[in-house]
Amino acid sequence: MTWKPAPRPGVDPLALPLDPLQGYLLSRLDGTLDVPTLAHLMNLERHQVAGMLETLVALGAVTPARPPGPAAASPSAPSPAPMDSGPEDAEAGEDAPHAKARAATHRALFEQRLHARSVEERVALARGAAEPELSAYCFDPTAEVVRAVLDNPQVGGLHARLIAAHHRTAAGLEALGGRTAFTNDGGVRRALLQNPLLPIGLYRRLWSPRRLLEQYLVATSRDSPEQVRAMARELLRASFNQRTGEERAELILTTEGRCLASLVGLTIDGHTTALLCRRTYVSTLLIQNIARWSAAPPPLIAHLRRQDAVKRNAALRQLLERHPNAS
Repeated sequence: MTWKPAPRPGVDPLALPLDPLQGYLLSRLDGTLDVPTLAHLMNLERHQVAGMLETLVALGAVTPARPPGPAAASPSAPSPAPMDSGPEDAEAGEDAPHAKARAATHRALFEQRLHARSVEERVALARGAAEPELSAYCFDPTAEVVRAVLDNPQVGGLHARLIAAHHRTAAGLEALGGRTAFTNDGGVRRALLQNPLLPIGLYRRLWSPRRLLEQYLVATSRDSPEQVRAMARELLRASFNQRTGEERAELILTTEGRCLASLVGLTIDGHTTALLCRRTYVSTLLIQNIARWSAAPPPLIAHLRRQDAVKRNAALRQLLERHPNAS
């Protein structure tokens, strides 16, 4: 029987160390598409999709093809490398309910025992605090205390993730963003993307160097608040014409043209057009999305009209014939 992979229920994708393609693949899984179809949709080879699915299964994000036996664990199966060392790694590996319970305990400790003290006293205590008070101070609403937590010699990835997820001042989040060791932590970045108070300057600083596909995934993530998605869309538009033709073509092809809805008013250069015109198109969705993009250049429209998939589909032919750049 052909495997039709499905996401494992209750797993938070943002809590996993996924690269952009793995995240995009996971977003497409619904239990109805097999591996060849997924490879076709993503414009990848089957072995590439199969490898990514193996990684997703190993991470617990996807239900395996068959129930694993007692010795099913393969020593060669990929496993996520820890991002930090020390006791915070146990926290990072916890399931979501357990992690939330621990966070609630730390928040309760702060609200019941620490919050009543003055800001100056909390700043002084946070610089030298040990657990569990150090984690509790991560819930302090003032930027001064957060800076003191970050100056604490015992601070680690766990504390950075708590601050990224729960702190609500731009100054405090900017202080966290100034620590490269923490902003390189995948858990910290994912938590920042779920924080509605993420400053636009910090977002642009952290995500401007990233590939267009990563920026697009943030712009369309259902796990990020609308404020963050709006920043991501703005950065995607600002970055699009500054990148290489290969990266722009990759974005259009990998997303099957879905990204073009966010790129209205932008154009592509001759190099990007040439790369797109070298491809054979069989995806109806990709052809439709390009045909509905008013900036699609004439050579690309002409190339699409020569595709067998278009010749066999009257609706696609009509859509391309009505395009303003159709000759």
